[in-house]
Amino acid sequence: MTLLLNCQNLSKSYGSRKLFKDLSFSIFTKQQVGLIGPNGAGKSSLLQILAGKEKPDSGLVSYKKGLVVGYVPQVSLFPAKSPKQILLDVLKDQQMADYEKETLAETWLSKLGFKGDEPVASNLSGGWKKRLSLAHELIRSPDLLLLDEPTNHLDLEGILWLEKFLKRESTSYILVSHDRSFLEQMVNRVVEINPTYPEGLFSIDGSYLNFLEKKEEFLKGQLQQERSVASKARRELDWLRTSPKARTTKAQSRVDGAHEVLETLSDLQQRNRGKKASIDFAATERETQKLLSANNLTKSLGNRLLFKGLDLLLSPGRRIGLMGPNGSGKSTLLKMLAGEIAPDVGTIKRADDLKIVYFDQHRAKLPGHITLRQALAPAGEYVDFRGQKIHVNGWCKRFLFSPDILDLQLDALSGGEKARISIAHLMLQPADILLLDEPTNDLDITTLETLEESLLEFPGAVVLITHDRRMLERTCNGFLALGDPEKTTIFAEYAQWERSLQKETKEATTPKEKSASSSTKAKLSYMEKREYEQMEENIGKKEAEIAKLNQLLQDPVISQDALKLQTLCTEINLAETQLEQLFSRWEELEKKQR
Repeated sequence: MTLLLNCQNLSKSYGSRKLFKDLSFSIFTKQQVGLIGPNGAGKSSLLQILAGKEKPDSGLVSYKKGLVVGYVPQVSLFPAKSPKQILLDVLKDQQMADYEKETLAETWLSKLGFKGDEPVASNLSGGWKKRLSLAHELIRSPDLLLLDEPTNHLDLEGILWLEKFLKRESTSYILVSHDRSFLEQMVNRVVEINPTYPEGLFSIDGSYLNFLEKKEEFLKGQLQQERSVASKARRELDWLRTSPKARTTKAQSRVDGAHEVLETLSDLQQRNRGKKASIDFAATERETQKLLSANNLTKSLGNRLLFKGLDLLLSPGRRIGLMGPNGSGKSTLLKMLAGEIAPDVGTIKRADDLKIVYFDQHRAKLPGHITLRQALAPAGEYVDFRGQKIHVNGWCKRFLFSPDILDLQLDALSGGEKARISIAHLMLQPADILLLDEPTNDLDITTLETLEESLLEFPGAVVLITHDRRMLERTCNGFLALGDPEKTTIFAEYAQWERSLQKETKEATTPKEKSASSSTKAKLSYMEKREYEQMEENIGKKEAEIAKLNQLLQDPVISQDALKLQTLCTEINLAETQLEQLFSRWEELEKKQR
């Protein structure tokens, strides 16, 4: 493996708030790193430092000579230009012919699923902006790709697509994600930033599950170390209390050693003090078995039918996961159940005095200029939780905030910390039914697990939209599939829904393949026949050209000249794209030939 970058003693703070201190680690080729850690640990800031978008307060990042780094942020903003023009702008300084730039841009748009009839980039949905931001970076052939929460704004189908795409297109990357299923599929090394560890981070090669096992072993060892040091500290304290003032060098040495033991113990105790957000939804303790009954619901947006004939019964303990692609009507159905919009057809019957708490991912955003104190306790210094008055100092600790930062503006908080504030608001409202639209966005893994436990313990009904597969599998006991307006199906398990999705995808593509096969049985034209006969030779030439270009990478004159190396890498990338197009065309002509 080749060293791509090395970080030495990186530290970063915002004002008086320390994110991380003295982080040191290295990244090598073919490493696919999952960067995790609690909210506010500085994961996004670290990625921005590695991408050269921010500077550390102290420390140094050393890069391999000529290293090209791609960076895909959580949210990408694009101008009102076509996706193709966005990519052509990336290539404007490249030493390539215009037709080569056009070909390269079209190839990458095709790889990302664009068909050419999309609106301008500024009007794309969040999921398609994510795809365009991937193309925007990958077209430069980065040696290392940095991805900040790449699954945000993607539905489950989009996440499954992203997994396949990254496995095919990128060999070295660092991704920040709290999606545990995604981490298990996509990484061969996990790095956690956390003050729990003596060096500020814990790094393990292997899968995410392997990391969890090693982490548990390490923390158990650290607890055992604390017990051992605590025993030694007690002995040293007894000695300090009973011994006279040190009059000899030897005695003074033991005094110094005793203080070191006490400092070590204090450090271990602080690191071993595990912190979890306290999430506990307030229920109304209603005994009614039929909370909400929806019958024959039909809804359209404009001229597009979302669903029709939908039936749903919510009773205590029922936890439904809403499944389906973006735009299938999941959020619309949630608003309908909440009473915010009415169905076109059908009825919704609610139990008397039914208490519904609705978490809307878009409406839950708070203004950045207000303080944490104002956000957590908007009515004053106290909040009313289950009839009990709790001071904001105590309330903030339930969500892992220190009272010291209560006067900090929300703009200084991470996305996950803001998400915890939104959940704090939910907890203040007694509920029979929880309607949750993407409550997991930006939450760290520890808080996700706590949220799961709370949903499992909540006695009422839950309807949940999330792209977090682990949460769906663990908390839901029913899955309502949207996407086909003509039918809605409820599955008992997540795996059943996934198998059904795979079956439908296969059935949808098979007829197209058959019709394509039957429609291309016409004989090749004269020009196509000549093209087909020369195809094998042309592919061989292109492969030889790529091999020759790759050999030039070993030339020390080129490898030491950044401009020449960049030009050569661009030529190799273009040649590989052309080879891919030749194979695709050959396959198309072979179908016609058959």
